[in-house]
Amino acid sequence: MVLRVGQRVPDFALPDPAKKERRLSEFIQKGNVVIAFFPFAFSPTCDREMCIFRDGMSRFNALQANVIGISVDSAYTLKVYAQTYNLEYPLLSDFNKKVSRAFDVLQDPWTDMGYKGVSKRAVFVLDRKGILRYRWVTDVPGDESPYNEVVESLRKLK
Repeated sequence: MVLRVGQRVPDFALPDPAKKERRLSEFIQKGNVVIAFFPFAFSPTCDREMCIFRDGMSRFNALQANVIGISVDSAYTLKVYAQTYNLEYPLLSDFNKKVSRAFDVLQDPWTDMGYKGVSKRAVFVLDRKGILRYRWVTDVPGDESPYNEVVESLRKLK
């Protein structure tokens, strides 16, 4: 099922690097939510993208938005990844690929490397009611998120 703008996003739960289960509803209660799916920790485009989100946290905070990074990496990998790049926002492990499937961002196969079941690079913006307000998905792993569009979608929610 493809999630469409204007549709309520179903709640989900995934573990963070401390193996604590985190629910989408927990983040929605705090404000707007930016969900950034990324293929792999410690890959050049993903590293750059997650660091750009990190460096833009003051803008996201000013727009009352929570950022969540999701990948199919293990919680152990995401723990080291967050420490390496000083990522202060939550990273969640979709190791079993349940949420990537639900958001229709599971790429199988992934590029010409033959990997199976990797999250596409994608960004979803949800309002405080859990309604999808912005959606961007790419099949090209080297494409980065349209950061300005993400910020502008959040400004429209203010």
